[in-house]
Amino acid sequence: MTDTILNPADPPARQIEKLLAISRVLMRRVEQITDDGGAAYAQFQRAAMLEDQVRERTRELERALDLLNASNAALEDANRETERARQNLADAIETVQEGFALFGPDDVLVMSNSRFCVHLADVRPHLAPGLSFAAYVDLVSRSADLDLPEGETPGNWAVQRLRRHMDQHVIVNVRMRRDHWVQVSEHRTADGGTVVLQTDVTDLIRLERQERGRLLDDQERLVRATLDHINQGVAIFDAGRRLVGWNTRLGVLLALPMVRMRVGAEFDTLFDDLARQFRFGEAMTADRLATWVDGRKGRSPLSFELRRDPGLILDVFAQEMPDQTKPDQNKSDQTKPDKGFLFSFTDVTAERRAVEDMARAKETLEARVVERTLDLEDALAQAERANASRSRFVAAASHDLLQPLSAAKLFLSSVPETGVPAPVAEALAKAQNALVSVEGILAALLDISRLESGKAAVTVAPVRMGRLLGQLAEEFAPMAAAKGLRLTFRPCEAVVLSDPGYLRRILQNLIGNAVRYTERGRILVAARPRGRMLRLEVWDTGPGIPEEEQDNIFKEFHRVAARASASEGLGLGLAIVDRASALLGHPLGLSSRPGHGTVFMLQVPLADAGLAPEPLSQGSSAVGPVEGRIVLLVENDAELRRAMVLLLEKWGVAVIEAASGEEALALLDDLGILPDAVIADHGLGEAMTGLDLLCHLQARAPGLPARLISADRGEGLRQAAGAAGVGFMMKPVEADALRAFLAQTPPAPLPATTTKGE
Repeated sequence: MTDTILNPADPPARQIEKLLAISRVLMRRVEQITDDGGAAYAQFQRAAMLEDQVRERTRELERALDLLNASNAALEDANRETERARQNLADAIETVQEGFALFGPDDVLVMSNSRFCVHLADVRPHLAPGLSFAAYVDLVSRSADLDLPEGETPGNWAVQRLRRHMDQHVIVNVRMRRDHWVQVSEHRTADGGTVVLQTDVTDLIRLERQERGRLLDDQERLVRATLDHINQGVAIFDAGRRLVGWNTRLGVLLALPMVRMRVGAEFDTLFDDLARQFRFGEAMTADRLATWVDGRKGRSPLSFELRRDPGLILDVFAQEMPDQTKPDQNKSDQTKPDKGFLFSFTDVTAERRAVEDMARAKETLEARVVERTLDLEDALAQAERANASRSRFVAAASHDLLQPLSAAKLFLSSVPETGVPAPVAEALAKAQNALVSVEGILAALLDISRLESGKAAVTVAPVRMGRLLGQLAEEFAPMAAAKGLRLTFRPCEAVVLSDPGYLRRILQNLIGNAVRYTERGRILVAARPRGRMLRLEVWDTGPGIPEEEQDNIFKEFHRVAARASASEGLGLGLAIVDRASALLGHPLGLSSRPGHGTVFMLQVPLADAGLAPEPLSQGSSAVGPVEGRIVLLVENDAELRRAMVLLLEKWGVAVIEAASGEEALALLDDLGILPDAVIADHGLGEAMTGLDLLCHLQARAPGLPARLISADRGEGLRQAAGAAGVGFMMKPVEADALRAFLAQTPPAPLPATTTKGE
């Protein structure tokens, strides 16, 4: 019931008064009610309970009043602290020497000190909390104490000032009346407010002006001193074409009277004096210069020459001044130039004379260069002719030497192998070895001559490395065994692209060098795949090559081991290797450690799987019997022919010998037989070569076994012989190769009868 009668909004005293009144009323009613059923006691009990509730609510209200009083006391203390803090802040900003103002995040003035806008007397009365920043700027822009820049309106100034207010940091200098300057700076607070500081910088501005004036005076003196000390004459004119500056060098160069050189002198007057003394250089006229000075269409830099007899040449450079004066708004004629200009005069007489002297010297030098070029061309032609003559001489000399060398080897081979005394056999063996050495030297000379002349032809084809390495192993195994060296060839079945002859010669020279210069240990020949390349390596355990000698070993006639004798070669092997590998495009490498050994590396491209290597030779390597064969031998060198006849007859071969192709054909016609095989020298004469003879005989008897022999190591003759189906043997002819050829030639079952003239 009390919840509906009592109003919580009433003060506690009023609520207590209501509760007491209710209690009295209830007590009277309890006393007045009498009934036999005890209703009065129940009413009394309820009244007692209600009194307890009223008493409890009263205590709660008293506690609430105590809390409210304590809160009011704390609030009063906080207000006092806030006021003290505000007063302290006001006192603090009042002590700041600059003008200070704080605008809240909403750009409304919160507080300011007495120095804020101290120079704007008509703005200060309006500075009160609640003033917006835009209103503050508007007041400042319309202040009578603000000295706006020329041409600036208060509205434009206010717009620019508010635009700057959007920046994070603002520093701007504002000019006041009576030449006062205030620097205004703005700083953002953490909550987005703005602190504005106004600092009087009048003294700093005035001091800066004085310093700038002093610097300008010093600069003017410096410029004057510079102009007077440079080697150029300088004249400076203002926009009115009047002389405002010059140096002493100008008067010396132009030879003008001093009375003419004065401030305010007209350009036309000075120009008239110049026109009487000087003449213009090419592409310059008086009208063109006058148009440039007038400057109605703008002035671009101008350069020309002035000449005066006897021989004075001045280089003149004219340029517009960079500074620009503002046009006069009151003048109606705005077509006149508003910039000054300057002229610089440089005496280039010595330079022009030097250029003319250089031109004359250049002409003389060009004539000498042409003359020297012709001499060099003649010398080059002579050198080329000498080189060609040398190459031809080496080839001819080698060919002429190979003829008796071949004869000597064949004569030695024809000596019976049995019944010869031991000293004679030993002498014959040494002679045979000496001839082999001479043959190697001649072959090297021919290779070098052909590689240097640039006439070496290569035929790149698939080469089976297994076959080539097997042949080299058979060739060098006896030499290595004789020196007690262990020669190892690692098996390789790869197929590479190279010239078979040159590749064989490169490996022969590398392996031969390794055997020659290795005293003990082993030699390893290996082929290692490296991507699309095959790296051929020749390792040895020889003395090694010092680093300073590793470039020299590829030069002709250079040998690291000075003690090597001529019988061991002339130092041409590696020169041939270097030139041949360069000709083939196979990279050549070298690595060596003195005292430990050397390895040479040659990179050769691998052949595609679809390319077929050269076919293997048919027949066995074993040499069968040759007795009873009839051989036609055609050789124009009598000694060589005689040696080959002796060798063939030693083997039991019947020989038909002739000195020319014509003689050979005549003999066959007279005898009326066809030989089992034909051996013909290519160089038989101009009328009929050996190849011509063999082609003629092949036409008579297709499939007739034949060999063409020659000292020509060029690929052209070898290819021509192959195209004709004729085998080729290089001079000096090896006895074993000759016997192997005859052993593969079956004897004719019946002599072939021919008629003379067929």
